[in-house]
Amino acid sequence: MTKIETDVLIIGTGPAGSATAALLSSYGISNMAVNRYHWLANTPRAHITNQRCMEVLRDIGHEVEAEAYLHGAHQDLMGENVFCESLAGEEIGRMKSWGKHPLSRAEHQLASPSHMIDLPQTFMEPILFGAACRRGTQARMSTEYLHHEQDESGVTATCLDRLSGEKITIRCKYLIGADGGNSKVAELEGLPFEGEMGVGGSMNILFRADLSKYVAHRPSVLYWVMQPGADVGGIGMGLVRMVRPWNEWLIVWGYDINEPAPEVDEAFATEVARQLVGDPELEIELLSANTWTVNNMYATHMQKGRVFIMGDAAHRHPPSNGLGSNTSIQDGFNLAWKLAMVIKGQAGEGLLESYSQERAPVAKQIVTRANQSIGEFGPIFEALGMDGGVDHDKIRANMDARCKAGPDAEAQRKALREAIAFKKYEFDAHGVEMNQRYTSSATQTDGQPEPDFERDCELHYAPTTWPGARLPHAWVFDANGAQHSTLDLCGRGQFTLLTGVGGQAWADAAAQMDTPIRCHVIGPRQAFVDHTGDWARLSEISDTGAILVRPDHHVAWRCDKLAADPKAELTRVLKKVLSL
Repeated sequence: MTKIETDVLIIGTGPAGSATAALLSSYGISNMAVNRYHWLANTPRAHITNQRCMEVLRDIGHEVEAEAYLHGAHQDLMGENVFCESLAGEEIGRMKSWGKHPLSRAEHQLASPSHMIDLPQTFMEPILFGAACRRGTQARMSTEYLHHEQDESGVTATCLDRLSGEKITIRCKYLIGADGGNSKVAELEGLPFEGEMGVGGSMNILFRADLSKYVAHRPSVLYWVMQPGADVGGIGMGLVRMVRPWNEWLIVWGYDINEPAPEVDEAFATEVARQLVGDPELEIELLSANTWTVNNMYATHMQKGRVFIMGDAAHRHPPSNGLGSNTSIQDGFNLAWKLAMVIKGQAGEGLLESYSQERAPVAKQIVTRANQSIGEFGPIFEALGMDGGVDHDKIRANMDARCKAGPDAEAQRKALREAIAFKKYEFDAHGVEMNQRYTSSATQTDGQPEPDFERDCELHYAPTTWPGARLPHAWVFDANGAQHSTLDLCGRGQFTLLTGVGGQAWADAAAQMDTPIRCHVIGPRQAFVDHTGDWARLSEISDTGAILVRPDHHVAWRCDKLAADPKAELTRVLKKVLSL
């Protein structure tokens, strides 16, 4: 039996596993990623890639971020969610989505140096996997994880080489289960979950066809087809999703979860495509078809001893809100630096407990939000008179009634407008994407109260340096006039201390710490200057204060003014944050 040793073993090479591998390798930690298949994602399942996720790619390396932008559809092509009777038929309504509305676009631009894109999983996984392998990750494809055992000093995993039939033993210090919604790692560890699997059934039909004449004038990622007989995932409509503009598409079509999953051949797929596109002569090139279930389940604890889970293994939900791969990659960003510091002896093992403390509430939040978004289609159906029955003539008459004159039709049109506008909670929920604030042993508030959200926290991002929150983005400028995001001054596996021109003593103290801390003094005639005053407004500290930022961009601690003994204060904080 082949025996292998590594610091961290990652089961799965999806967005969570590959991102974690890339980060660990960037931090100098040996790791191995195994995948039971011969290659990566074969369907473009996840695709919406939000700003916070792009910031993680930016932190892994600007070339990684650039490659994602190269392959992704940019924000203006994601733009307007369209509701129609078919792509060739009458349009019912639309909403500006994913930051397309000018007011939302402004909020996006103020919030981050990165912008969101549509990047199918078939492109995202090779980008992350390639970055990991180039940095040193040892990858084994066609290698199936079977089981593992923990002991006081490590984990021993048994895998199967599916090419040779030989069993492989991999000894590691820590094991990560990034092995999807049917996670064997989570099952064998008996990790606790809440919710229910398989609450609905859907199928994906991936095909090629040039549909530019129907969509190029109203670019969008999602075209929701509302017509009698259309049904997807139990929510009462058909979905035509852009994969590549404008000749590669994915149709999502529902089936009864209580019945056997249907077999989709080219004839069936063509019939569905013709119905939703509204072109009875349409010919398609069927690329693939698969079935999947709508899930509503999340882990209430994401670790046990030396074993962790992340991604779909921990949060299992429908694709609503586009949160899946984004949250999975952020799981890795949270855990990787903690593992690295523990393995290097820079932190105590207690730091690892903060992973579940911080990420399990996020898992609950996004699973709840995604399933809630499905229910929020209801008012649209009601406004159109789509009662879910089988009397298609009645439904057609109800839908046509909105075109008439008179108070009833006017009320129907108003109800429809309001119902479509309300879908901003799914398609433009900037706050859900950006407002994650951690409460754990790895943050130190020193009694500072968490600031309230002045606006809807699901729709709007609220920047703050309160410990636990993501560091706000602001542009600062170097001596050559080039602009740099405050996020770019941080991260890359290291703690960062930010202070003002009165805080040189903080910088001197940071240089004396055993834990490596980079320090930036921001102010006139310093390496970085706040010409616009944006950082001064966002920092929430005085010029003599300091903000300690974790490697994952989240604030670990802040102090409004210079301490009597900066070195002693930093030492105190780091011991608590790092469980030393």
